[in-house]
Amino acid sequence: MNKTLRKFNVYMGNRKVLLPLSLVMSALNGIVSLLPYLFVWLIVRTLLETGGIARDTPVNTYSWAAVAAAITSLLVYFVSLMLSHLAAFRVETNLRRSAMRKILALPLGFFDSNTSGRMRKIIDEDASSTHTFLAHILPDLAASIVSPLTVIVLIFIFNWPLGVACLVPLVSAAVLMGYMMDPKHNDFRKLYMDAQERMSAEAVEYVRGIPVVKVFQQTVFSFKRFFDSIITYKDLVTKYTLAWQRPMSLYTALIHGFAYFLVPVAILLAGRAGSHAPIIADMFLYVLITPVIATNIMKIMYLNQNLYLADEAITRIEKLTDADLLPVAANPGTLSDYGIDFEDVVFAYPGTRQNAVDHVSFSVPRGKMYALVGPSGGGKTTLARLVPRFWDVTGGSVRIGGVDVRHIAQEELMRNISFVFQHTKLFKTTLSENIRYGNPLASDQDVQRAIDLSRSREIIDRLPQGLHTKIGAGGTYLSGGEQQRIVLARALLKDAPIVILDEATAFADPENEHLIQQALRELMKGKTVLMIAHRLTSTQQADSILVIEDGKIAEQGTHEELLSRNGTYNRMWKEYQKSVEWTV
Repeated sequence: MNKTLRKFNVYMGNRKVLLPLSLVMSALNGIVSLLPYLFVWLIVRTLLETGGIARDTPVNTYSWAAVAAAITSLLVYFVSLMLSHLAAFRVETNLRRSAMRKILALPLGFFDSNTSGRMRKIIDEDASSTHTFLAHILPDLAASIVSPLTVIVLIFIFNWPLGVACLVPLVSAAVLMGYMMDPKHNDFRKLYMDAQERMSAEAVEYVRGIPVVKVFQQTVFSFKRFFDSIITYKDLVTKYTLAWQRPMSLYTALIHGFAYFLVPVAILLAGRAGSHAPIIADMFLYVLITPVIATNIMKIMYLNQNLYLADEAITRIEKLTDADLLPVAANPGTLSDYGIDFEDVVFAYPGTRQNAVDHVSFSVPRGKMYALVGPSGGGKTTLARLVPRFWDVTGGSVRIGGVDVRHIAQEELMRNISFVFQHTKLFKTTLSENIRYGNPLASDQDVQRAIDLSRSREIIDRLPQGLHTKIGAGGTYLSGGEQQRIVLARALLKDAPIVILDEATAFADPENEHLIQQALRELMKGKTVLMIAHRLTSTQQADSILVIEDGKIAEQGTHEELLSRNGTYNRMWKEYQKSVEWTV
């Protein structure tokens, strides 16, 4: 437990003192909460001894004392929970903040291997799961220990034979519960959280893909992975639950069966005693306070399970963000030129042995446009993404203006590069805010200019609220080509000297493709451009074309030069021309 609490302590900030105070108040509550039972016992004993309520008996005093003790217990418990909740909320908040800060500092390539569903599940739900442990389970632990110990002392003080009769079934139940909550069963809890994580990720991916699923009538097949994750979760939980059916039934019978031991012993004692009243009063007290032990045994036993879940949650959050951060240069260089140089670049994805980029060298002079073409999986996208440091090279170097990108401050590197990828991303906010992501300080005039250059004016004009129209849920949906033009407006507003294009027209219809091509020409004017091309029509105007195969440069030259060589590019061009001529 100490190891887990030390982990939580890091995230409590200036509220570290609140949790110990909560434990102290909880322990105090464990004692005060027993006082009403004692006053009720005194009332019953008095009534049995006097045969009724006489004027000179202290029954009224005991009654008001019981009420005062109950109210005091509630107030102390409220203060304990208030303190623990304040600490728990701080931990939960700081876990999310810390995770998000780390994620923002991770290389962009991290997001290619981690689904949004998985990240949401870990950062949101796992952080929330720590709340129950800190706000409820841990504070209750103090009362759950102090209260039963106090009860045990009391029952042996008043009548030890009755105390032994009560403890026999309770001790047996505690031993059985200890077996069920043994740490060796933590394997299930890990599998349980893994299954939840997979189910969450599959659910997000399925919901996002519903439009495609419906269009291609693949509902059954696309649902299979999500369905399988649900069935796996169900089978896991069902099997585990049924395994504990008999032990839990026996535990329940023992923990609530103390009366079967208590009553016979009380009858025997009453038969030997001269007066029945003390025995009956003591038995009445034990009937009241013995369930306190049973309740707290359950709380103590569940502590182990909740402790494991809380520790697993915080471990998963830290493991998610435990990827290596990009090294930060101690003395970052400044950019005075925007040409790009690849010098004997080698790169292999983490966890793989095969090089995705294998000893590649070429230069893109400032203001020139170079195109990367080749078969899928050849390394085109990987090469382009090494420039903005989605990942760092395994060998060699990528330089901008002669400065290794690893020696450029991340903020400056991002400020000087614009990205336009196949898959556009518009946030669920207004068009104006979406465009201003390119440059939040841009003037309204600059925004309007970017809209015109990106050929997005007609999109804005036909919307009732214009630039103030919201995108996505509760707003307006745009087509893929229209979204791409808005993204281009964002890139134009940023006006970075280096532009990386990953086939910006891949999913556009002919009309949008024509407009996007016009916008791209505006975006690329005077810029250093590295373009990944799938539609070879967009490569004809490139200053140089690099054919990438198996992570290497197979050919390089202009469109005309490569056609004359009758190599890979020539073959790709002929196949592309045939595909353009296809008709249905």
